[in-house]
Amino acid sequence: MHIILGGTGHVGSAATAALLRRGEAVTVVTRDAANAASLTANGAEVAVADVLDVPALRNVFRRGRRAFLLNPPADPSTDTDAQEGRTVDAIVAALDGSGLEKVVAESTYGAQAGERVGDLTILHGLEEGLARQPIPASIIRAAYYMSNWDASLETARRDGVVNSLFPADFELPMVAPRDLGEAAARLLMEPAWKNGMHHVEGPSRYSPADVAAAFGEALGKEVRVVSTPREHWVEAFEDMGFSPAAARSYARMTGVTLDATYDPPTEPERGQVTLGHYVAELVGEG
Repeated sequence: MHIILGGTGHVGSAATAALLRRGEAVTVVTRDAANAASLTANGAEVAVADVLDVPALRNVFRRGRRAFLLNPPADPSTDTDAQEGRTVDAIVAALDGSGLEKVVAESTYGAQAGERVGDLTILHGLEEGLARQPIPASIIRAAYYMSNWDASLETARRDGVVNSLFPADFELPMVAPRDLGEAAARLLMEPAWKNGMHHVEGPSRYSPADVAAAFGEALGKEVRVVSTPREHWVEAFEDMGFSPAAARSYARMTGVTLDATYDPPTEPERGQVTLGHYVAELVGEG
């Protein structure tokens, strides 16, 4: 049995679907069983638990042999770094006494030590927590999610605009949730002793201009990029409903992402889903 945290989100549901296609037994952890209806229809089991409830989460882990660990995103109106740091600590604590023989954890390109840099520091903390405990762990450092552009469908369709905090020509590694789910399923099914770091990205690197072109192609209209200058990033996040603390953390994370280089120490594992294909499917579903 594989236990999937965040199993109703983009990546967790993709991992669940990939395992089910392989004939594996899967239990999806969620706070609301209704959110997992499509997964249960395809054969997944559901466990209702709050990741902050360490004993309850440990009991769920005891149902399985392998687990995929996704730290749930905090409500952006809260202090997201503080909230997500607590859930990382709870997940790692729940592994103690769980009986699991292997875990696979979702991290991110650019994960690094420090404070108040959003997912980059929170997920580095998850990596460090897993390194200090005895269960073998494989880490997926994922490229920028293509699903981060999902909200652009509305503005692209209505206004012919993709809003971005990055310059229009800034290329960065991106990956579709489906490819991350496939990577997670493969790593979960590998022998327990086979573990380590895996950088996963899509077949190419893309820019916001490429995103706009993909929406334009799928919608059959001209779509352009509108980029927010760096000095207005915090304000932009606050306008989206982020708390002041979360807005500052996300702005710092955006700055690190923009200023960094993306050359993993080993050749990244490449998925199959192109940006154009991802956006075309998104438009078709929307």
